Amino acid sequence: METVNVNLGDRSYPIYIGPGLLRQPELLTQHVAGKRCMVITNDLVGPLYLKATEAILATAPSIQQGDTCILPDGEAYKDMPTLITIMDAALSKKLDRKSTFVALGGGVIGDMVGFAAAIYQRGVNFIQVPTTLMAMVDSAVGGKTAVNHALGKNMIGAFYQPQCVIIDTDTLNSLPDRELASGIAEIVKYGLIRDPELFVWLEANMEKLVAREPAALAHAIKRSCENKAAIVALDEREGDVGIRATLNLGHTFGHAVETGFGYGKWLHGEAVSVGMVMAVDMSVRLGWVDQALYGRTVKLLERANLPVALPEGSGMTLEKFEETMSIDKKVSDGVLRLILLKGALGQCVFTKDYDAKVLRETIQAYCR
Repeated sequence: METVNVNLGDRSYPIYIGPGLLRQPELLTQHVAGKRCMVITNDLVGPLYLKATEAILATAPSIQQGDTCILPDGEAYKDMPTLITIMDAALSKKLDRKSTFVALGGGVIGDMVGFAAAIYQRGVNFIQVPTTLMAMVDSAVGGKTAVNHALGKNMIGAFYQPQCVIIDTDTLNSLPDRELASGIAEIVKYGLIRDPELFVWLEANMEKLVAREPAALAHAIKRSCENKAAIVALDEREGDVGIRATLNLGHTFGHAVETGFGYGKWLHGEAVSVGMVMAVDMSVRLGWVDQALYGRTVKLLERANLPVALPEGSGMTLEKFEETMSIDKKVSDGVLRLILLKGALGQCVFTKDYDAKVLRETIQAYCR
Protein backbone atom coordinates (compact mmCIF):
# COMPACT_ATOMS: atom_id res chain seq x y z
CA MET A 1 0.00 0.00 0.00
CA GLU A 2 1.12 3.53 -0.82
CA THR A 3 -0.01 6.64 1.04
CA VAL A 4 -0.16 10.18 -0.35
CA ASN A 5 -1.02 12.99 2.05
CA VAL A 6 -3.06 16.08 1.24
CA ASN A 7 -1.56 18.73 3.49
CA LEU A 8 -4.19 21.23 4.62
CA GLY A 9 -3.30 21.87 8.24
CA ASP A 10 -5.90 20.49 10.62
CA ARG A 11 -7.95 19.30 7.62
CA SER A 12 -5.15 17.19 6.15
CA TYR A 13 -6.00 13.63 5.15
CA PRO A 14 -4.42 10.52 3.65
CA ILE A 15 -4.99 8.87 0.28
CA TYR A 16 -4.47 5.12 0.57
CA ILE A 17 -3.58 3.39 -2.71
CA GLY A 18 -3.22 -0.32 -3.35
CA PRO A 19 -4.93 -3.65 -4.13
CA GLY A 20 -7.22 -5.31 -1.64
CA LEU A 21 -7.85 -2.26 0.52
CA LEU A 22 -11.53 -3.15 0.88
CA ARG A 23 -10.29 -6.19 2.79
CA GLN A 24 -8.46 -4.01 5.34
CA PRO A 25 -11.22 -2.81 7.70
CA GLU A 26 -9.12 -0.47 9.83
CA LEU A 27 -8.38 1.84 6.92
CA LEU A 28 -12.01 2.91 6.81
CA THR A 29 -13.22 2.41 10.36
CA GLN A 30 -10.46 4.50 11.93
CA HIS A 31 -11.89 7.53 10.12
CA VAL A 32 -15.47 7.03 11.36
CA ALA A 33 -15.84 9.21 14.44
CA GLY A 34 -19.44 8.56 15.48
CA LYS A 35 -21.76 5.58 15.73
CA ARG A 36 -23.62 6.13 12.46
CA CYS A 37 -22.21 5.68 8.99
CA MET A 38 -24.30 5.73 5.79
CA VAL A 39 -22.84 4.16 2.65
CA ILE A 40 -24.11 5.90 -0.47
CA THR A 41 -23.60 4.16 -3.80
CA ASN A 42 -25.46 3.51 -7.05
CA ASP A 43 -27.30 0.58 -8.60
CA LEU A 44 -24.27 -0.36 -10.71
CA VAL A 45 -21.50 -0.26 -8.10
CA GLY A 46 -23.65 -1.40 -5.18
CA PRO A 47 -24.03 -5.03 -6.30
CA LEU A 48 -20.25 -5.24 -6.76
CA TYR A 49 -18.83 -3.61 -3.63
CA LEU A 50 -21.55 -2.69 -1.13
CA LYS A 51 -21.38 -6.01 0.76
CA ALA A 52 -17.60 -5.70 1.12
CA THR A 53 -17.98 -2.17 2.48
CA GLU A 54 -20.71 -3.21 4.90
CA ALA A 55 -18.52 -6.10 6.07
CA ILE A 56 -15.78 -3.61 6.88
CA LEU A 57 -18.14 -1.52 8.99
CA ALA A 58 -19.40 -4.67 10.72
CA THR A 59 -15.92 -5.23 12.19
CA ALA A 60 -16.38 -2.14 14.35
CA PRO A 61 -18.91 -2.92 17.11
CA SER A 62 -19.39 0.76 17.84
CA ILE A 63 -20.79 1.48 14.35
CA GLN A 64 -24.51 0.84 13.81
CA GLN A 65 -25.13 -1.38 10.77
CA GLY A 66 -27.53 -1.14 7.85
CA ASP A 67 -27.49 2.52 6.86
CA THR A 68 -27.31 2.60 3.06
CA CYS A 69 -28.62 4.72 0.22
CA ILE A 70 -28.62 3.42 -3.36
CA LEU A 71 -29.01 5.93 -6.18
CA PRO A 72 -29.49 5.51 -9.93
CA ASP A 73 -26.26 5.41 -11.94
CA GLY A 74 -25.13 8.08 -14.35
CA GLU A 75 -24.28 11.74 -14.90
CA ALA A 76 -27.92 12.40 -15.77
CA TYR A 77 -28.75 11.88 -12.06
CA LYS A 78 -26.13 14.28 -10.73
CA ASP A 79 -28.81 16.82 -9.91
CA MET A 80 -30.78 18.43 -7.12
CA PRO A 81 -33.59 15.84 -6.99
CA THR A 82 -31.03 13.05 -6.45
CA LEU A 83 -29.27 15.15 -3.84
CA ILE A 84 -32.59 15.47 -2.00
CA THR A 85 -32.87 11.66 -2.09
CA ILE A 86 -29.65 11.53 -0.01
CA MET A 87 -31.06 14.12 2.39
CA ASP A 88 -34.30 12.15 2.68
CA ALA A 89 -32.38 8.96 3.49
CA ALA A 90 -30.21 10.64 6.12
CA LEU A 91 -33.14 12.35 7.81
CA SER A 92 -35.39 9.28 7.75
CA LYS A 93 -32.60 7.29 9.43
CA LYS A 94 -32.17 10.11 11.98
CA LEU A 95 -28.46 10.55 11.27
CA ASP A 96 -26.90 13.19 13.51
CA ARG A 97 -23.98 15.59 13.19
CA LYS A 98 -21.47 12.94 14.27
CA SER A 99 -22.47 10.67 11.40
CA THR A 100 -20.21 9.84 8.45
CA PHE A 101 -21.19 9.50 4.80
CA VAL A 102 -19.21 7.03 2.67
CA ALA A 103 -19.12 7.72 -1.07
CA LEU A 104 -18.76 4.34 -2.81
CA GLY A 105 -18.55 4.81 -6.56
CA GLY A 106 -17.20 7.02 -9.30
CA GLY A 107 -17.02 10.76 -9.75
CA VAL A 108 -20.77 11.35 -9.81
CA ILE A 109 -21.28 9.59 -6.48
CA GLY A 110 -18.22 11.24 -4.93
CA ASP A 111 -19.25 14.74 -5.99
CA MET A 112 -22.85 14.35 -4.81
CA VAL A 113 -22.05 12.65 -1.52
CA GLY A 114 -19.40 15.24 -0.74
CA PHE A 115 -21.88 18.04 -1.36
CA ALA A 116 -24.53 16.24 0.69
CA ALA A 117 -22.03 15.92 3.55
CA ALA A 118 -21.19 19.62 3.28
CA ILE A 119 -24.80 20.73 3.72
CA TYR A 120 -26.38 18.02 5.89
CA GLN A 121 -26.90 19.60 9.32
CA ARG A 122 -24.29 22.19 8.22
CA GLY A 123 -21.62 19.58 7.68
CA VAL A 124 -20.84 15.95 8.54
CA ASN A 125 -17.74 13.85 7.87
CA PHE A 126 -17.40 11.85 4.67
CA ILE A 127 -15.03 9.31 3.19
CA GLN A 128 -14.24 8.77 -0.48
CA VAL A 129 -14.02 5.19 -1.79
CA PRO A 130 -13.62 5.74 -5.54
CA THR A 131 -14.21 2.83 -7.91
CA THR A 132 -13.39 4.46 -11.26
CA LEU A 133 -10.04 5.63 -12.56
CA MET A 134 -11.45 9.11 -13.12
CA ALA A 135 -12.42 9.42 -9.46
CA MET A 136 -9.16 7.88 -8.22
CA VAL A 137 -6.86 10.26 -10.09
CA ASP A 138 -8.97 13.41 -9.89
CA SER A 139 -12.44 13.96 -8.51
CA ALA A 140 -12.13 12.06 -5.19
CA VAL A 141 -9.11 14.17 -4.18
CA GLY A 142 -9.26 17.84 -3.31
CA GLY A 143 -12.71 18.52 -1.91
CA LYS A 144 -14.60 19.84 -4.93
CA THR A 145 -18.21 18.73 -4.53
CA ALA A 146 -21.22 19.64 -6.64
CA VAL A 147 -24.29 18.77 -8.63
CA ASN A 148 -25.11 19.90 -12.15
CA HIS A 149 -27.63 22.46 -13.33
CA ALA A 150 -29.37 22.38 -16.69
CA LEU A 151 -27.43 25.50 -17.67
CA GLY A 152 -23.99 24.34 -16.53
CA LYS A 153 -21.96 21.49 -15.08
CA ASN A 154 -21.01 21.52 -11.37
CA MET A 155 -22.58 24.93 -10.85
CA ILE A 156 -24.09 24.14 -7.42
CA GLY A 157 -21.55 22.92 -4.88
CA ALA A 158 -18.97 23.56 -2.20
CA PHE A 159 -15.33 22.98 -1.30
CA TYR A 160 -15.47 20.27 1.37
CA GLN A 161 -12.64 17.87 2.18
CA PRO A 162 -13.05 14.17 3.02
CA GLN A 163 -11.57 12.42 6.04
CA CYS A 164 -9.63 10.08 3.78
CA VAL A 165 -9.61 8.56 0.29
CA ILE A 166 -9.39 4.77 -0.02
CA ILE A 167 -8.31 3.66 -3.51
CA ASP A 168 -8.63 -0.10 -3.87
CA THR A 169 -7.12 -0.67 -7.30
CA ASP A 170 -8.80 -4.09 -7.50
CA THR A 171 -12.09 -2.29 -8.17
CA LEU A 172 -10.71 -1.30 -11.58
CA ASN A 173 -11.07 -4.95 -12.65
CA SER A 174 -14.80 -4.39 -13.11
CA LEU A 175 -14.44 -1.02 -14.86
CA PRO A 176 -15.59 -0.91 -18.51
CA ASP A 177 -12.91 -0.01 -21.06
CA ARG A 178 -14.64 3.26 -21.92
CA GLU A 179 -14.59 4.34 -18.27
CA LEU A 180 -10.91 3.40 -17.99
CA ALA A 181 -10.08 5.59 -21.00
CA SER A 182 -12.08 8.44 -19.46
CA GLY A 183 -9.82 8.37 -16.40
CA ILE A 184 -6.67 8.26 -18.52
CA ALA A 185 -7.64 11.65 -19.96
CA GLU A 186 -7.11 13.25 -16.55
CA ILE A 187 -3.73 11.53 -16.16
CA VAL A 188 -2.62 12.99 -19.51
CA LYS A 189 -3.73 16.40 -18.23
CA TYR A 190 -1.22 16.30 -15.36
CA GLY A 191 1.55 15.64 -17.85
CA LEU A 192 0.56 18.61 -19.96
CA ILE A 193 0.16 21.18 -17.18
CA ARG A 194 2.97 20.38 -14.73
CA ASP A 195 4.59 16.94 -15.01
CA PRO A 196 6.52 16.47 -18.27
CA GLU A 197 8.15 13.30 -16.93
CA LEU A 198 4.69 11.76 -16.52
CA PHE A 199 3.77 12.74 -20.09
CA VAL A 200 6.91 11.06 -21.44
CA TRP A 201 6.21 8.00 -19.26
CA LEU A 202 2.70 7.82 -20.72
CA GLU A 203 4.11 7.95 -24.23
CA ALA A 204 6.26 4.94 -23.38
CA ASN A 205 3.64 3.01 -21.38
CA MET A 206 0.16 3.81 -22.72
CA GLU A 207 -0.47 0.29 -23.98
CA LYS A 208 0.37 -1.11 -20.53
CA LEU A 209 -2.08 1.32 -18.95
CA VAL A 210 -4.85 0.43 -21.40
CA ALA A 211 -4.14 -3.26 -20.76
CA ARG A 212 -4.55 -2.60 -17.00
CA GLU A 213 -1.12 -3.84 -16.02
CA PRO A 214 -1.14 -3.45 -12.23
CA ALA A 215 2.29 -1.80 -11.96
CA ALA A 216 1.44 0.75 -14.66
CA LEU A 217 -1.92 1.58 -13.07
CA ALA A 218 -0.37 1.91 -9.62
CA HIS A 219 2.32 4.27 -10.90
CA ALA A 220 -0.13 6.45 -12.84
CA ILE A 221 -2.61 6.67 -9.96
CA LYS A 222 0.01 7.53 -7.35
CA ARG A 223 1.71 10.11 -9.57
CA SER A 224 -1.64 11.73 -10.36
CA CYS A 225 -2.62 11.87 -6.68
CA GLU A 226 0.75 13.41 -5.82
CA ASN A 227 0.20 16.10 -8.46
CA LYS A 228 -3.35 16.80 -7.32
CA ALA A 229 -2.40 16.86 -3.62
CA ALA A 230 0.47 19.30 -4.25
CA ILE A 231 -1.78 21.69 -6.16
CA VAL A 232 -4.61 21.54 -3.62
CA ALA A 233 -2.17 22.21 -0.77
CA LEU A 234 -1.06 25.40 -2.53
CA ASP A 235 -4.49 26.64 -3.64
CA GLU A 236 -7.37 24.75 -2.04
CA ARG A 237 -10.20 27.02 -3.15
CA GLU A 238 -9.02 28.06 -6.61
CA GLY A 239 -7.99 31.57 -5.63
CA ASP A 240 -7.00 34.46 -7.86
CA VAL A 241 -3.45 33.10 -8.22
CA GLY A 242 -4.99 30.39 -10.39
CA ILE A 243 -2.79 27.47 -9.32
CA ARG A 244 -5.68 25.05 -8.81
CA ALA A 245 -7.48 26.40 -11.86
CA THR A 246 -4.77 24.88 -14.04
CA LEU A 247 -6.28 21.47 -13.21
CA ASN A 248 -9.10 22.52 -15.53
CA LEU A 249 -7.07 22.35 -18.73
CA GLY A 250 -9.57 21.53 -21.45
CA HIS A 251 -12.49 21.54 -19.02
CA THR A 252 -14.05 24.81 -20.20
CA PHE A 253 -14.37 23.41 -23.71
CA GLY A 254 -15.22 19.95 -22.34
CA HIS A 255 -17.96 21.14 -20.00
CA ALA A 256 -19.55 22.99 -22.93
CA VAL A 257 -19.56 19.71 -24.86
CA GLU A 258 -21.13 17.80 -21.94
CA THR A 259 -23.79 20.45 -21.45
CA GLY A 260 -24.44 20.76 -25.19
CA PHE A 261 -24.72 17.02 -25.78
CA GLY A 262 -26.79 16.43 -22.64
CA TYR A 263 -25.33 15.02 -19.42
CA GLY A 264 -24.38 11.38 -19.77
CA LYS A 265 -24.13 11.20 -23.57
CA TRP A 266 -20.34 11.48 -23.32
CA LEU A 267 -18.27 10.54 -20.30
CA HIS A 268 -16.50 13.41 -18.57
CA GLY A 269 -13.05 12.25 -19.65
CA GLU A 270 -14.16 11.92 -23.27
CA ALA A 271 -15.33 15.54 -23.30
CA VAL A 272 -12.15 16.64 -21.49
CA SER A 273 -10.06 14.80 -24.07
CA VAL A 274 -11.54 16.85 -26.90
CA GLY A 275 -11.35 19.95 -24.70
CA MET A 276 -7.62 19.42 -24.11
CA VAL A 277 -7.03 19.00 -27.83
CA MET A 278 -8.87 22.29 -28.40
CA ALA A 279 -6.83 24.02 -25.66
CA VAL A 280 -3.53 22.79 -27.10
CA ASP A 281 -4.67 23.74 -30.60
CA MET A 282 -5.53 27.26 -29.40
CA SER A 283 -2.14 27.49 -27.70
CA VAL A 284 -0.49 26.63 -31.02
CA ARG A 285 -2.59 29.21 -32.89
CA LEU A 286 -1.48 31.83 -30.34
CA GLY A 287 2.15 30.87 -30.95
CA TRP A 288 2.65 29.80 -27.34
CA VAL A 289 3.62 26.16 -28.03
CA ASP A 290 4.83 24.39 -31.12
CA GLN A 291 2.82 22.20 -33.46
CA ALA A 292 4.77 19.12 -32.39
CA LEU A 293 3.19 19.18 -28.92
CA TYR A 294 -0.25 19.24 -30.49
CA GLY A 295 0.63 16.17 -32.51
CA ARG A 296 2.03 14.34 -29.48
CA THR A 297 -1.10 15.13 -27.46
CA VAL A 298 -3.48 13.91 -30.16
CA LYS A 299 -1.49 10.73 -30.71
CA LEU A 300 -1.34 9.95 -26.98
CA LEU A 301 -5.08 10.44 -26.48
CA GLU A 302 -5.86 8.32 -29.52
CA ARG A 303 -3.71 5.51 -28.12
CA ALA A 304 -5.86 5.70 -24.99
CA ASN A 305 -8.95 5.19 -27.19
CA LEU A 306 -10.20 8.69 -26.47
CA PRO A 307 -11.93 11.05 -28.92
CA VAL A 308 -9.87 13.97 -30.24
CA ALA A 309 -12.63 15.70 -32.22
CA LEU A 310 -16.38 16.09 -32.10
CA PRO A 311 -18.38 13.61 -34.20
CA GLU A 312 -20.03 14.61 -37.45
CA GLY A 313 -23.43 16.14 -36.81
CA SER A 314 -22.68 16.82 -33.16
CA GLY A 315 -24.90 19.88 -33.18
CA MET A 316 -22.22 21.92 -31.42
CA THR A 317 -21.94 25.41 -32.85
CA LEU A 318 -19.85 28.47 -32.06
CA GLU A 319 -22.93 30.04 -30.50
CA LYS A 320 -23.62 26.99 -28.31
CA PHE A 321 -20.02 26.94 -27.09
CA GLU A 322 -20.04 30.66 -26.36
CA GLU A 323 -23.36 30.53 -24.49
CA THR A 324 -22.23 27.70 -22.19
CA MET A 325 -18.73 29.09 -21.68
CA SER A 326 -20.16 32.49 -20.72
CA ILE A 327 -21.39 31.04 -17.41
CA ASP A 328 -18.32 28.91 -16.74
CA LYS A 329 -16.97 29.12 -13.19
CA LYS A 330 -13.75 30.62 -14.55
CA VAL A 331 -15.60 33.74 -15.73
CA SER A 332 -14.58 36.71 -13.57
CA ASP A 333 -16.17 40.14 -13.95
CA GLY A 334 -17.67 39.00 -17.23
CA VAL A 335 -14.34 37.86 -18.70
CA LEU A 336 -13.62 34.20 -19.46
CA ARG A 337 -10.23 33.03 -18.24
CA LEU A 338 -8.71 29.98 -19.88
CA ILE A 339 -6.02 27.45 -19.03
CA LEU A 340 -3.64 27.29 -21.99
CA LEU A 341 -0.18 25.88 -22.55
CA LYS A 342 2.70 28.30 -22.88
CA GLY A 343 6.37 27.43 -23.16
CA ALA A 344 7.84 23.98 -22.69
CA LEU A 345 5.87 20.80 -22.00
CA GLY A 346 4.47 20.99 -18.47
CA GLN A 347 4.06 24.77 -18.44
CA CYS A 348 0.68 26.48 -18.59
CA VAL A 349 -1.06 29.76 -17.79
CA PHE A 350 -4.45 30.74 -16.39
CA THR A 351 -5.19 33.90 -18.28
CA LYS A 352 -7.67 36.34 -19.75
CA ASP A 353 -4.97 37.81 -21.99
CA TYR A 354 -5.61 35.99 -25.24
CA ASP A 355 -6.95 37.01 -28.63
CA ALA A 356 -10.70 36.38 -28.59
CA LYS A 357 -10.59 35.97 -32.36
CA VAL A 358 -8.26 33.00 -31.95
CA LEU A 359 -10.67 31.46 -29.43
CA ARG A 360 -13.52 31.73 -31.92
CA GLU A 361 -11.35 30.33 -34.73
CA THR A 362 -10.41 27.35 -32.56
CA ILE A 363 -14.02 26.59 -31.67
CA GLN A 364 -15.12 26.92 -35.30
CA ALA A 365 -12.47 24.41 -36.34
CA TYR A 366 -14.11 21.73 -34.18
CA CYS A 367 -17.78 22.48 -35.01
CA ARG A 368 -18.73 20.09 -37.80
